[in-house]
Amino acid sequence: MRKIHHWLWLAALLLISGTAVAQTGALPALTVTTGPDGAQEYSLTLQVLALMTAMSFLPAMVIMMTSFTRIVIVMSILRQALGLQQTPSNQVIIGITLFMTFFIMAPVFERVNNEAIQPYLAEEIPFAQAIEQGQGPLKAFMLAQTRVTDLQTFVEMANIDVATPQEVPIHVLIPAFVTSELKTAFQIGFMVFIPFLIIDLVVASILMAMGMMMLSPMIVSLPFKLMLFVLVDGWNLIIGSLASSFGL
Repeated sequence: MRKIHHWLWLAALLLISGTAVAQTGALPALTVTTGPDGAQEYSLTLQVLALMTAMSFLPAMVIMMTSFTRIVIVMSILRQALGLQQTPSNQVIIGITLFMTFFIMAPVFERVNNEAIQPYLAEEIPFAQAIEQGQGPLKAFMLAQTRVTDLQTFVEMANIDVATPQEVPIHVLIPAFVTSELKTAFQIGFMVFIPFLIIDLVVASILMAMGMMMLSPMIVSLPFKLMLFVLVDGWNLIIGSLASSFGL
C-alpha cells in the first residue's frame, strides 16, 4: 500500500506541475520568499523536482533510447572472439561506446535542442509542449531502427490501435526498439565472430594432427587472430560498420 501511495503522490505532483506549466507557460527554477524579519527562504518548484526525478532515469535513457546497446554488445562480442578476456578493459569499451553514441546521436540531439530546448529556454513554448516536441526526433530515430515485427508485437501486447508507426506511444516504442537492437547486435556479432572461429578451428586441427594435445589452441591462435585483425584494419572496419548500420 505504501508503494501505491507513493505512486499516487508522484502522479499528483506531476499533474499539478503539468497544470501549472500549461497555465503559466514556464515555471521559475527558484522561488525566494522574504520573511517579516527580512530573512529569505528559498523553495524549489515542482519543475526542479520533476527535473531531478528525470535525471535518475538519464543512464537508462542513454542506454535504451540511443545506439549505445548495439555498440557495446558488438564490442563485447569482438573481445570474446579475439580471445582477450580483459583487453580492451570494460572501461575502455564503455568509453568507446559512449563517444560513438554521442557521434551517432549528434544529429538527433541537435534537432531536440533546436526544436524543444532552445524554444523553451526562450519562453516561446511551454514545458509540456517542449517535452512533446523533444520526443519527435528520438521517436523518428528509434522507428528507423525498429523492425516492424517487433513493433507489431508490442503494439498487440499493449492492446492499442494505431494507424501508422508514428502514432505508437513512446512507452511502447522503447521496448520494441531495444528488442530490435539486441537482434541486430547479435547478428553483427555473429558476422564478426566467424573469421576468428575459423582460425581457432584450423589451429586446433593442426595441433591435434601434430599430437600436441596438451597445448591449448587458444594460446597458439591468439597471435594469428591479432595479426589478422591488425592487417585488415579491424577497428576502422568495426567502428565504420557500426556507424553505417545506423544510416550514417
